[in-house]
Amino acid sequence: MKTHPPAPPVAREGTRPPDPALLRRMRIAKDTMDRDWAEPLDVATVAARAGYSTYHFVRRFREVYGETPGQYLSRRRIERAQDMLRSANLTVTEICMLVGFTSLGTFCTRFKQQTGMTPGRFRESARQSGSAHVPGCFVLFWAGGFRGA
Repeated sequence: MKTHPPAPPVAREGTRPPDPALLRRMRIAKDTMDRDWAEPLDVATVAARAGYSTYHFVRRFREVYGETPGQYLSRRRIERAQDMLRSANLTVTEICMLVGFTSLGTFCTRFKQQTGMTPGRFRESARQSGSAHVPGCFVLFWAGGFRGA
């Protein structure tokens, strides 16, 4: 049940097509969120990478992609959580933290809004398909969960 990001807007009659420089800067921001999705990202940091002030960036991002940067990042994190819930033997809390959420309540609320079911229910339905599970220690190691002191 993956959702795909909305395509950039097509110019309607009487309007100009999006500026290529704007699209390039928005792509830089989107690439930053795609690359650093598990890190604690804030809008100001992403906006600075794109070369905009925070509020102007949010408006332009929504104009180009049809959703705010926060909505985009949350959606991408939930998509990664879905993959982990299907295949990894980790708790919902561990997955919540690995994908970049800092609050289990917020994670569960956003997950249910996007998928229509709780993370636990999603895992149950995914496990009925019989796919193999990856041990949690491997996932934590791959995601950098074991950091030296």
